[in-house]
Amino acid sequence: MNPELPRSPAGPYNPWAVAVMIALAPLMEVLDTTIANVSLPHIAGSLGVSQSESTWVLTSYLVSNSIILPISGWLANVLGRKTFFQISTLLFIGSSVLCAMSTSLNMLVVARVLQGLGGGGLAPVAQAMMADSFVEHKRPQVFALFGFTVIVAPATGPVLGGWLTQAFSWHWIFLINLPIGLIAFTLTSIFVSEPPLLRQERAALLKGGGFALDYAGLALVAIGFAALQMFLDKFEVDDGFSSTFIVTAFCIAVVALSFLVVWEWQHAHPVMNVRLLFTRNFGICCTVSFIISFCFLSSTQLLPQMAQTLLGYTAQTSGFALALGGLATLAFMPISAYVTGRIVAPRYLMAAGLIQMGVALISDSHFSPYMSFQQLTWARVLQVFAMPFIFVPMGASSFVGVNPKLFGDAAALSNQMRNIGGSMGISFATTMLTWRDQFHHARLAESITPYRALPPGMSLAQLDQQVQFQASFISYLDVFHILGILALVVWPIALLLNHPPQRAP
Repeated sequence: MNPELPRSPAGPYNPWAVAVMIALAPLMEVLDTTIANVSLPHIAGSLGVSQSESTWVLTSYLVSNSIILPISGWLANVLGRKTFFQISTLLFIGSSVLCAMSTSLNMLVVARVLQGLGGGGLAPVAQAMMADSFVEHKRPQVFALFGFTVIVAPATGPVLGGWLTQAFSWHWIFLINLPIGLIAFTLTSIFVSEPPLLRQERAALLKGGGFALDYAGLALVAIGFAALQMFLDKFEVDDGFSSTFIVTAFCIAVVALSFLVVWEWQHAHPVMNVRLLFTRNFGICCTVSFIISFCFLSSTQLLPQMAQTLLGYTAQTSGFALALGGLATLAFMPISAYVTGRIVAPRYLMAAGLIQMGVALISDSHFSPYMSFQQLTWARVLQVFAMPFIFVPMGASSFVGVNPKLFGDAAALSNQMRNIGGSMGISFATTMLTWRDQFHHARLAESITPYRALPPGMSLAQLDQQVQFQASFISYLDVFHILGILALVVWPIALLLNHPPQRAP
């Protein structure tokens, strides 16, 4: 046991080896945020639902994830960090099997909710254990490892999902978690320890009654974020604010989340420690994480969806179109870990990464319906290759100024902001696609009149099909443009970061 790191879970083992073992379960969990993206058309067809309804498979997972995240720190303290991590892993594995056995959309959504509850505790606990395993000036390297799970897993998820769907069926995108999860559970059982200091703190809290759960805060979190996601998911389906259900969901979300901030601010043991957001570096990093996830996960859904529905790609081919982006991200990860804090200050790397991502998304708004596979592939590379230069500096900077005892709360809140950003981004992209599709269809149809001759050899039905294709394609371009503008607007925030401690020679 390193006396400088009394909270380290590595015990007598090499902390890097233990960090890799710890990262395996979050890798599996984060992979599930995007592995279903390219399979949505197959899931929709198999279960007899629309394309927009099939996106609930993605958002239900992210929302349930966001609900469990705030209490993951509390559960880790009550049950023990290692015990909670293993329970979460087993719940995730079991619910993955239920997802694969689903025969209806309702059954699949319920299974995904359970899967999100199991997965919600993995990333923040893993992040806290990694932070406790290394001194502060070495954290950029270990957060490069965690960045692997946050960036490369969702980037490569569509590739794996496309191949499994095409070669077998969509059910295998969930069954793949079974062997990975069992390996992760076995390794953490053997090599990860519960440090004596944490056991002492847990015993002291149990004796002093410090484990009282903030039930009101938990209820506000669950009600507020669930209502917000229902509002976003059903907004387009239920005709927006003309629907009583949509207005009700919106009002519940606003009231619950407003009360949540007030309640948690004054609570002695908040389930969601909103005061951490006013720690300078942590608050800035959470804001950037929200925006990046909003743009990244929605674009990860849009590209394979556009490739399959408009360009005629199979699930496997559309997944491979994203593969080179995942490889580029992996290649730049060690470079980002090396230069962060050593050569370039984290705030400059994050700002440059946001600018590059924004420019890439705006350039995607100039896609052509006749674009080649290579063009689509390189467009994805440009979207994601700068992600390591955002997430690694973010990981190195976000815990600066945070009390080590609050690392668990901070990691949970950080991951919650990432998940909420992703779920809101996917819902936003789905709604905007429908709105812009209707808008462009109406504008294109205005030029078609009974007095205008049809092109030679084209029937009226074929003309309508062409109009629909063009309207749908332009709507994708509009959403890419909006996402790019959003990334460009937020980059100056990164410049407000304080520098983390200098790295050792």
